Amino acid sequence: MSRGQSTFRQSDVTRAVKAVVAAGLEVAGVEVDKTGKIVVLIGKFAEAIQTNNLDAWMAKHARAA
Repeated sequence: MSRGQSTFRQSDVTRAVKAVVAAGLEVAGVEVDKTGKIVVLIGKFAEAIQTNNLDAWMAKHARAA
């Protein structure tokens, strides 16, 4: 039983990561789906996703107790 044809190659992932690093961004991770779509997660973007906009607004507009 064979695995079947691969939808991406390691060189594809390496090329994508090198492009992100060359752009001056920090790589937080890489996701590859079964269709071969490669998503490079950016460090600052990953942190931004974790920050809730409401929490940021409340912290900015917090009243002194």
